[in-house]
Amino acid sequence: MRLSKLDLNLFVVFEAIYNKRNLTRAAEVLNITQPAVSNALARLRRTLNDPLFVSTPAGMMPTPMAENIIGRVREALQMLDSSVHEGDVFDPASSGRVFRLSMSDLTEALLLPALGELLQRHAPGMHVRSYYTDRREVPTALANGSVDIAIDAPLIDDAHLHQAPLVRDRYACMIRHDHPFKGNILSMADYLAMGHIHVSSRREGSGYVDAELARLGQRRSIQMRVQHYMVAPLIAMRGDLALTAPVRLLQRYPARILELPFELPDLEYYCYWHRSVDRDQGNQWLREQLMRLMCDVDPGAP
Repeated sequence: MRLSKLDLNLFVVFEAIYNKRNLTRAAEVLNITQPAVSNALARLRRTLNDPLFVSTPAGMMPTPMAENIIGRVREALQMLDSSVHEGDVFDPASSGRVFRLSMSDLTEALLLPALGELLQRHAPGMHVRSYYTDRREVPTALANGSVDIAIDAPLIDDAHLHQAPLVRDRYACMIRHDHPFKGNILSMADYLAMGHIHVSSRREGSGYVDAELARLGQRRSIQMRVQHYMVAPLIAMRGDLALTAPVRLLQRYPARILELPFELPDLEYYCYWHRSVDRDQGNQWLREQLMRLMCDVDPGAP
């Protein structure tokens, strides 16, 4: 089959059906009628000689062939869309684009207040949507455009993604000013004698700090486990529990910050984007702002 004889709009419909698993919802997303979606699917089935989707009680489930081509279809659609807009001059002051960012609550706390201020001054019509995407799903989300830029640890390896280092931070221990521990230097015995707050979105399991302690043959007492970094300092400031977290977060609170009595690798965050939007002027502008803002973040800012 020659590409010149193939209606590329059929693949737009194909991706919508794959995402929604429902012909009616796909039609709503594409702003066309449900019979038009059905007709497009029938044409693509004939062209590729495969049913592509099978109707089940759970929705339109993709066939093995559909699963095999969806990644390349998404990348091709992204590249076509980017190419169409590549020549457009991006003007932040007049832009009304919506950018979807994937990041953790910790990164949100460090970055979004400064980003919001910057957008208010230089891009008042621009919209930002921030939410967390599981690390395993980031490549797919960037490929299909549901995420424009992702910020995560340097643990994502995908040939279709570009990346750049964003921030590096060290860990420290935070306790309230009137904590029973009065010293300025924490020993391992002092650290282990304290009750600790552990931040994790998972219901069970140890974390970064505990893995390093286990390697040293030590174990701390976790007396409270919370889901988000932003609530943990508030708990530490109202009781005797200690919080081990990145310094950029801890220095935003009126509390004592002590160096850890053991070595802990620094926290690193990288910025990720799909190669299809590498030359997109809007995406490029926002990446530059994120990198500059993270470098400019004052760890001592209130």
